[in-house]
Amino acid sequence: MKADELILKAEGALKAQFARADEISLYNQNKVLEAFRDGQIALRHFAPSTGYGYGDEGREALGKVYARAFGAERAIVSPALLSGTHALTVALFGILRPGDGVLCLTGTPYDTLRGVIFGEGNGSLRDFGVSFDIVELDEGGKCDENAVLARLKQKNYRMVYIQRSRGYELRDAFSVAEIGKMCALVRKAGFNGCIFVDNCYGEFVEKQEPTEVGADLIVGSLIKNPGGGLAPTGGYIAGGAKYVSMCENRLTAPSVGGEIGSYAYGYQAYFQGFFLAPHVVCQAVKGALLIGKCMEQLGYENFPSLEKVPADITRAIRFPSERELTAFIQSVQECSPVDSFVKLEAWDMPGYDCKVIMAAGTFVAGASIELSADAPIRAPYTAYFQGGLTYEHCKIACKNILEKLL
Repeated sequence: MKADELILKAEGALKAQFARADEISLYNQNKVLEAFRDGQIALRHFAPSTGYGYGDEGREALGKVYARAFGAERAIVSPALLSGTHALTVALFGILRPGDGVLCLTGTPYDTLRGVIFGEGNGSLRDFGVSFDIVELDEGGKCDENAVLARLKQKNYRMVYIQRSRGYELRDAFSVAEIGKMCALVRKAGFNGCIFVDNCYGEFVEKQEPTEVGADLIVGSLIKNPGGGLAPTGGYIAGGAKYVSMCENRLTAPSVGGEIGSYAYGYQAYFQGFFLAPHVVCQAVKGALLIGKCMEQLGYENFPSLEKVPADITRAIRFPSERELTAFIQSVQECSPVDSFVKLEAWDMPGYDCKVIMAAGTFVAGASIELSADAPIRAPYTAYFQGGLTYEHCKIACKNILEKLL
């Protein structure tokens, strides 16, 4: 069967999932529009600022728009948050104090966070006397509720930590409903601390965010979903007002908190990217479903299930060898608008415990809301495919990948 025929067959099989993704996109677009209208966003909010940034209306208005759209009391949205890992680190150190304990309900966190949590002599949480206990997932890749309840009885924790996306693990991303169930579980058990969710890759994939189902704080990167492909850098922290204020004190200084912070390049790309984000995320979701269905037709195992809209934008595809894995990642790079001519090789990327190969021929360097794919070079050989600003680009890339495999 030719690549075009595989794609046509896959699109036919995915009609219901595509329609559901469109429905979610429309809902979220209206939600974001209402946040803009409610915040009375005007041209003056796009203006740059310098120095301390006292009275920076753009910075303040952007935070209010995010908070309104995410069902949160307050939000920090800042170019000074340099990545998802940095935003998570700022929030963790903002909330936690020496002697505090964290209970992670979703297994070992993503590679780049392990040094933040468990590092020795590098300024990690461990160095500051913060303990971080992990409840491994059950055999089905879900929260082990009995193990969680047992841990909560053994120790008084300051924070419960939930990672929404799979990272480099072979499990599905957690849906907002599943996160809501975890929140209800720990509250019923008497936990009254901070429920913290790493929301990376999940924003606008569903109609709700974790802050609308019981989470106290969500954190993410602007060069993923909420930046809409336009934000040049940055991250966000959104949730309860008291927790966001604590994070502001860590981002800047306890004496000034959220009162300072300038950006000399202006905020238009941040506002506009957030406005476009529901549509862009929908394009990425459809693209991931398409590549997954086509790879399934060729016999490649991939996750999550193709029977419904997933809980984040990432699709994991398993290969029998390092050679095939590498060829897949390289074929994604070949279809990129930027650096399509680059021949990718695996390298010792900072924050990872093995070599990583990454296709990211993107307008914003490393932006995983743009079409990209990456993989750790270790068995089982699994590529993590995500992003796509337009479905058309995803479809063209899919055809190129299939032609090489065929």
